[in-house]
Amino acid sequence: MPSARTATAVPRRHPRTPPPRPRRVAELVPRLHVRWERVGRFALLFMLAVVIGLYVEHTLSYFSTRAQADTQQAIVDRLAHQNANLVRQQNALNDPTTIVRDARALGMVRPGEQPYVITGLSNP
Repeated sequence: MPSARTATAVPRRHPRTPPPRPRRVAELVPRLHVRWERVGRFALLFMLAVVIGLYVEHTLSYFSTRAQADTQQAIVDRLAHQNANLVRQQNALNDPTTIVRDARALGMVRPGEQPYVITGLSNP
């Protein structure tokens, strides 16, 4: 009697084909989960650091420029004070009384005046 095939029967294979490999059961490898909340936090911190860096650069530039402006303003104030002193001195030198006094100190006389020189006086 011919043998009836049952569900448990092993199928015939060609004599030259190698036997089938046993199936590998896929191991459950823990997948790396991306923690997007952490990525978002790091991205925000990085952007905050960049923005702070830009502000720091401009702030340092501002303070440097302000220090230069203060130095230049001090120079301008000193020169304005010197200019005011020179204007006062010019006005004093243009005064007729000052001109006569300085001319007499140099030994000059007016036209028609007789110059006298006193000698032999001791200076105490």
